Amino acid sequence: MMQLGARNFVRRFSRLASAAETAAAVPRMPEFDHVPLPYDGPSAAEIARKRAEYLSPSIFHFYSKPLNIVEGKRQYLYDEQGRRYLDAFAGIATVCCGHCHPDVVDAITAQASRLQHSTVLYLNHAIADFAEALASKLPGDLKVVFFTNSGTEANELAILMARLYTGSHDIISLRNSYHGNAAGTMGATAQKNWKFNVVQSGVHHAVNPDPYRGVFGSDAEKYVRDVQEIIEFGTTGQVAGFISEAIQGVGGIVEVAPGYLPLAYEKVRNAGGLCIADEVQAGFARVGSHFWGFETHGVVPDIVTMAKGIGNGIPLGAVVTTPEIAQVLTRRCYFNTFGGNPLCTAGGLAVLNVLEKERLQENAFIVGAYLKDHLRGLQEKHDIIGDVRGTGFMLGVELVTDRQLKTPAKEEICHAMEHMKDMGVLVGKGGFYGNVFRITPPLCFTKEDAGTLILG
Repeated sequence: MMQLGARNFVRRFSRLASAAETAAAVPRMPEFDHVPLPYDGPSAAEIARKRAEYLSPSIFHFYSKPLNIVEGKRQYLYDEQGRRYLDAFAGIATVCCGHCHPDVVDAITAQASRLQHSTVLYLNHAIADFAEALASKLPGDLKVVFFTNSGTEANELAILMARLYTGSHDIISLRNSYHGNAAGTMGATAQKNWKFNVVQSGVHHAVNPDPYRGVFGSDAEKYVRDVQEIIEFGTTGQVAGFISEAIQGVGGIVEVAPGYLPLAYEKVRNAGGLCIADEVQAGFARVGSHFWGFETHGVVPDIVTMAKGIGNGIPLGAVVTTPEIAQVLTRRCYFNTFGGNPLCTAGGLAVLNVLEKERLQENAFIVGAYLKDHLRGLQEKHDIIGDVRGTGFMLGVELVTDRQLKTPAKEEICHAMEHMKDMGVLVGKGGFYGNVFRITPPLCFTKEDAGTLILG
């Protein structure tokens, strides 16, 4: 039976939603000097009809009445009626500088007016300039960049390079992880929700070092024993690599137990493997305290993959590794038609410049801590909030109907999201059970915005 606190939590959302509907007004938000352009395009109903007829039936949407988003500016989105929404999801942790940041837009349009695409078979400064700037943000000898179009492509390439470099085939990833939906990355992904019944060989899934739901709590040493046992009993004793997020995004904003990554890296390297850091969601200053998620654990990977925030919404990804490891791709021809496209790399360089110029990492650290503290305040008042976790602007709020049993509040989170949307606040959800609010706003999110989210 749902706890009393859970019922009160849902009732609170219902009362607020009813009040908003009665008032027939947009909920109070921080002042924002932007007027959306008039919209004269097709209605939400017409778009939904076309989508159902012409797009893959695998595409799903949030909300019983899906939003028709027609414009974005900084941390806000606008629907076809011109209503403003506070975006606390950022297109799945993708929009880091804010929607339609003028510096990024100007860089893209300037490049588009001059050269949209050539090929890496010719020289162009855009790809070289961005690669140099990107390499400067990484530690040690991580300075050779391969550009891709997505995080899935980046992780596929990283796994391929690890196997080529080591001469081994076995990859270790963590349960509950998500690394992509192509052949190799689907194997590394460890949630049945995202896996099809196709051949996915050579991947072993270690026990997830989840401090909240994990069998060993936050005991990193106990979790890492499973990595060692996989090496000893599931492989030849030699492995190709280990791939992990510092914070599992799709998995529900799960931070790996403190001390786990250094120990796991040691075990894998002793078995001849490479360590791959999947920074597709946590990278690019989102964690606040550091530029990369892996830095919060004091480790230096052999390969780093990235996407999403790298381009602020541009289809762009990258793999960064050492000069020695990078040589493995010279054994055959490796080519990516659109990887390193001038349009995308010009935009990517602009994103890096904005992050630095506007000190968005510092903002993510300060405002993210403020927001997390207030979310924990809500946790003290509402039993349905089982856990508040994450760092910076990568935060998770897990809803449960029973704190002791940690029973996932699957229906309740859907009701809450509907009401929040009605009040003008957009968040994501994830986790294996779909019961975790994913709060990953643009890095320009302010304390005033955080207050709106909490009150909403």
